[in-house]
Amino acid sequence: MFSPRPMKHVMIQVLTEDLPQVSLILAELELFSPDHRPLYDEYFPRVPGQRFREIFTQASSRMQKIIRHIPLAPAAHLSQHHVISEEELDETNQWLGEVWERCSEFEENFRRFEDEKQMISQLEQALENFGELNIDLGLLQDERLFLDIHVGMVPRANVSQLKEAVTLANYLLFDYMAHDDSIHVVVIGPKGERERELRSVLDTAGFRALNIPPELHDEPERVRDELDRRKLELDLRLHNETENEHACANELREQLERSRDTLILAEPYVRIDTAARSAGYLSIVSGWTPAREIHHIRTALQQALSNPFRLNARSPTTDERQLVPSYLPGNLFMAPFATLVKQYGIPRYGEVDPTVIFAITFILMFGMMFGDIGHGLTIALVAWLARKKLKTFTLFVVSIGFSASLFGLLYGSIFGYEHLIDALWIAPLSDPLYMLSVALGWGVAFLVVINLIAIYNRIVQGNISRAIFDTNGLVSATLYLSMLTGLYQIYLIGEYGLAAAVISILSLLTLLAYKLIKAKASPGERLLVAVIETFETLTGYVSNTLSFLRVAAFSLNHVALAIAIFALADIMESIQAHIVMVICGNLFILVLEGAIVTIQALRLEYFEGFSRFYSGDGLEFRPLRLNTGGTT
Repeated sequence: MFSPRPMKHVMIQVLTEDLPQVSLILAELELFSPDHRPLYDEYFPRVPGQRFREIFTQASSRMQKIIRHIPLAPAAHLSQHHVISEEELDETNQWLGEVWERCSEFEENFRRFEDEKQMISQLEQALENFGELNIDLGLLQDERLFLDIHVGMVPRANVSQLKEAVTLANYLLFDYMAHDDSIHVVVIGPKGERERELRSVLDTAGFRALNIPPELHDEPERVRDELDRRKLELDLRLHNETENEHACANELREQLERSRDTLILAEPYVRIDTAARSAGYLSIVSGWTPAREIHHIRTALQQALSNPFRLNARSPTTDERQLVPSYLPGNLFMAPFATLVKQYGIPRYGEVDPTVIFAITFILMFGMMFGDIGHGLTIALVAWLARKKLKTFTLFVVSIGFSASLFGLLYGSIFGYEHLIDALWIAPLSDPLYMLSVALGWGVAFLVVINLIAIYNRIVQGNISRAIFDTNGLVSATLYLSMLTGLYQIYLIGEYGLAAAVISILSLLTLLAYKLIKAKASPGERLLVAVIETFETLTGYVSNTLSFLRVAAFSLNHVALAIAIFALADIMESIQAHIVMVICGNLFILVLEGAIVTIQALRLEYFEGFSRFYSGDGLEFRPLRLNTGGTT
């Protein structure tokens, strides 16, 4: 529960002909993670199944393209499990190739339809520029023997000046449509020497020419009718093609589902890849499996294989520990907390899995900062009503809601009202200093536990010197506790205390000496580096401890917000306005402060907790399994 399950490195020796069946058995068990290192390549030089993988890759690619046109229902379960031979896989691949040829025709037709639809849309947009001209548009575009014609758009502010300028050049300007800040105009005049002068005038006025596509060379009304006719014809062709595709899908779907099942059953042999090696008739498969599950693998192989096999298991060596995947069995209640922990990283093999600690401390801190019976029950109720959307996170939200309700009972608070029931413990604002001291005590206890976990993790990893002397090790923890003891004695009796002073000085000197030895620098720089790192360790403990004051600060802030809301409600003139203000204020607290408290609790977990002991760079256990979610 507090660390990944013990793992074993397994080597299975089988006949080469049994490798596909062994792969399928291991995938069905979901207890075996392949080890792709070439550990035994000297004795087993070949990687079997090369052609099988090539066929599978091609078939899988074809299937992925086909299901874009013929969607299949999820493969919740397979009708029957059997070993897929290379011949069966090849037949499936060939058939999928034929199906893809049919589907690619549909894809090409739909692409052409889309291109044509886009072209019609562009023509309609172009026609909007000439919709109010009741003439054959081709007359404006074709070259004329004696006329120079320009059709375009001019900024509204420049039209009058342009009209005067073109008149001086013996041209006429007609405006036929307004669009936003532009005017559509036609400029007509005689061909001759002033054509170049006119172009300069047009450029100065910001004239933008409008080209008339050949498809629009007719009267706008006729062009519009023609475009509507083409759209109707295109819709009919698209409908017919869609019907043909649906008919093809209905015809092929059942066989496609069988082909998909074939690929699912063939995939384990492909995914095992270099974890399987062979030397003639003999092959091996190597990987990682939970120690307590080895007998399940052995039993399954004995029941399924007619030929003899051999299974050897050993514990990971010290050099292999960083390569061992961490097996963390699922748990319904812990699933949402595990998801949040994974946002930080995966625990290394042998490290403490912080999920349980995270769940307990997060729930308690949220409740302490957001203590209110009404608010907590509201959070829990909303989570339960939204359970279909929240899914596994339902239990997470319900648990923090109940925690807030529990602390609300301890604080005597219901929707901000503190006079309805008596507090079982304390009303936060009645003694703020006491609440701050409780938060500091919580922080000290939290950091001590985290320090102990950090020491344990380093011992497990074989880093004894770091476990004792390094930051967050035994020496720094002793320094932290001795300084806290000395400060507490100053508070009680006015002096640090001899024992606390001796332990603090010895711990500080030991930590400084370790930093000196560990530092890699010139003799002059080494002392400076060691002093800075030692000072950083001290300030780290101080700042981390003080960070937990926010637990008390938010519990006080929660009450202060409620008081502010009631103060606003009391100045309302009517009972209805008073009630509305109280309701809206409580909603404000639930949404805004609830989100802030969640973020702050996560910050304390990640930065004051995980950063001290949790590397988060482990490997997640990903067993060989049947990919019923679809081929990849």
